Amino acid sequence: MKNKVFTSSLDGCVFERLSTYSIKNKKPKNKIIEEALNLYFQELDKIEYAKSFKEMSKDKEMIELAESGLGDYNLIFKNYEK
Repeated sequence: MKNKVFTSSLDGCVFERLSTYSIKNKKPKNKIIEEALNLYFQELDKIEYAKSFKEMSKDKEMIELAESGLGDYNLIFKNYEK
């Protein structure tokens, strides 16, 4: 995807840490921010997945569907062993 330009402001302490890290690791500030945001979004996705699995674990219909699927998988596996 094509890069987009935006302007933002950071707390002075955060900006200083970003600048120091950028110089120390010879990495542009925008790349550091991009990597940090990607990691943050991955964590949000994990939290959302965990939340949805917890909700599904309370749904009797989903439990029955999963259990029937495991039974089918077990039959396929047993037939494969023969």
